[in-house]
Amino acid sequence: MIPFTEVAVIDRNSEYRGMPPLKLMENAGKALAEELKERFEKDKFLFVCGTGNNGGDAYAAARYLQKEDVIMYLIKGREEVRSEIARQNLDRLRCEVIGKFDWSEAENFVIIEGMLGTGISGKVREPYRSVIQRINECDSSVVSIDVPSGLGADLAVKPDITVTFHDVKEGMNTDNCGEIVIRDIGVPEEAVKYTGPGEMLLYPFPKKSSHKGQNGRLLVIGGGPYTGAPALVARAAYRTGADQVHLAVPSRVASIIAGFDPHFIVHPLKGENLLPNHVEKVLELAEECDAVVIGPGMGRDDATMESVQMLIENITIPKVIDADALTAVGSASIAGEAVLTPHKAEFRSITGGDDVSTEVADKFAAERGVSLILKGEIDYVTDGSRSKHNDFGSPTMTVGGTGDTLAGVVGALLSKGMSAFDAARLGVYITCRAGELASEEYGWGTLPGDIQEYIPKVID
Repeated sequence: MIPFTEVAVIDRNSEYRGMPPLKLMENAGKALAEELKERFEKDKFLFVCGTGNNGGDAYAAARYLQKEDVIMYLIKGREEVRSEIARQNLDRLRCEVIGKFDWSEAENFVIIEGMLGTGISGKVREPYRSVIQRINECDSSVVSIDVPSGLGADLAVKPDITVTFHDVKEGMNTDNCGEIVIRDIGVPEEAVKYTGPGEMLLYPFPKKSSHKGQNGRLLVIGGGPYTGAPALVARAAYRTGADQVHLAVPSRVASIIAGFDPHFIVHPLKGENLLPNHVEKVLELAEECDAVVIGPGMGRDDATMESVQMLIENITIPKVIDADALTAVGSASIAGEAVLTPHKAEFRSITGGDDVSTEVADKFAAERGVSLILKGEIDYVTDGSRSKHNDFGSPTMTVGGTGDTLAGVVGALLSKGMSAFDAARLGVYITCRAGELASEEYGWGTLPGDIQEYIPKVID
């Protein structure tokens, strides 16, 4: 079953993987026409259409039917059709196209409706509301295209048949869709299995009315033996669009880290390493933030690992557990949503086994209630029930600090309110695509800072 939000993602990724939207629409129209011919050989068809790609599927289907048996009813008129590829199909029609319909004639037609697509919620507005009511009141056979118009809203078409494409969509069942027919339209397997430009549709762009702090406040907990890692995380988070990045770091390195960038909000923790007596202060800092990244550059001192375990068990806001902090995961009960970012060696250490297969990753994520980014030549993102592979990236992305960049990107996305799984898969795509762009300029000299400079270009 495909979530509504995933439909547009798959469409865009299909285009990237070699299946353009116009071809998908053509395939959908042909599949729908074949289904109609098989079921209603001698009937006349009334297509009732809106202005988007759902209507475009209907225009394509109408071309495959006998033109004298088809009437195309455009509820808002030809001039309101907003989709370019839908307009291309509309312009190729040879059947009768009308802007008004006498509903007393409805019983003479099979009604095929393609008014509203996926993801509708709230109250259905006019003119669609009245048309949906008319369709539900008539005695004609009704066929919905992909999903019944209004599904998920306060009023929806109640069809006899729903011809859906590729797979069943979220919320569909025989009670609200009638008989469900699934037709293959050539969506590439890679468009579903792998990340791609479609993932960018998930990015939570700020509202024009938003102000400071409303678009993500991230806390980075790390540092001690190392200073560069937490700074790289923080800078990547800013480049991803976080409003504020706070860093809780040992006082020994606080001034050094603060000197990397004036945008950093540094909170010194007395001493040379993260210690159990710092936990209370860090928890207070976390309460003022939306998400946390824990681990970069902190080392694996026993007291530090004890502190990390206390933090991941008590910080309830979404978190990225990265780098050295992964060592402390063990059997800890991880509070709230979490993204873990191990490479294969780290994953073996966490699980205590040698198997780094996707099946083991799925099981681990499901049992621990986390999202997992298993980093490798092809990254694997899973929450135990959903998964994505990522084949973006460059061989130049092996320099230390690339993982810190990924942690910062994912942390920023979590701070913006994204779910752990979506932040993980989008974070992997953004980081690796930025790495590709950076490597085109810098080649084998690509540094994590270069990758970060390209993050905004990927997002734009």
